[in-house]
Amino acid sequence: MNPLKHVAIIMDGNGRWGLKNKNSRNAGHRAGLNTVEKIIKETIKNNIKFLTLYAFSTENWKRPKKEINFLFNLLENFLKEKIEDLNKQKIRLKIIGKKKFSPKLIDLLNLSETKTSKNKRLQINLALNYGSKAELIYAFKELKKNKELINENNLKKYLQTKDMPDPDILIRTGNTKRLSNFLLWQIAYSEIFFEKKLWPDFNEKDYCKIIKKYKNIKRNFGNI
Repeated sequence: MNPLKHVAIIMDGNGRWGLKNKNSRNAGHRAGLNTVEKIIKETIKNNIKFLTLYAFSTENWKRPKKEINFLFNLLENFLKEKIEDLNKQKIRLKIIGKKKFSPKLIDLLNLSETKTSKNKRLQINLALNYGSKAELIYAFKELKKNKELINENNLKKYLQTKDMPDPDILIRTGNTKRLSNFLLWQIAYSEIFFEKKLWPDFNEKDYCKIIKKYKNIKRNFGNI
């Protein structure tokens, strides 16, 4: 059976779910948070140590300002309400991506990271204003600046995932088959699962099915 240490998820389909069910994209973003909580619980149950959630990409700034503001208010409220609970559950929160937000949100993100920094049960990486191409460009610039040899080990030191294993699984919900500039270096050997369900409809049963499938895959990493 394959060991499973790290799951990465592109939580796609919130807006479409909201329009379909409530005639509002924002209602879908709110509903998506319930799925996040279910998946966190199931991740802990399965003793998986890292969960990376793609919450807001560098490309998402193209969305309507109203929707962006709603998303960040939702995140603020979620952190204010849940960070104590996450801490009690021994969950560590880490932000990957550039923190170019309002001073209030940056303070809240920093506080959440600091408060949970010693927790070891599960690390949740929240990808916010994250783009894999920007991450790789930064890493190459650092290698050049420090006159370091360009190789895998040196490059990994400058990635935002440097202290964790690469994802074993990448899940994308929402019936869209693309990677959307997410962890392009890190998912070189991840098993990829594209799910038809929109993120708010994705549940523990769907998640466990994927985990079970993964554990039975023969993984060769280029070998035979």
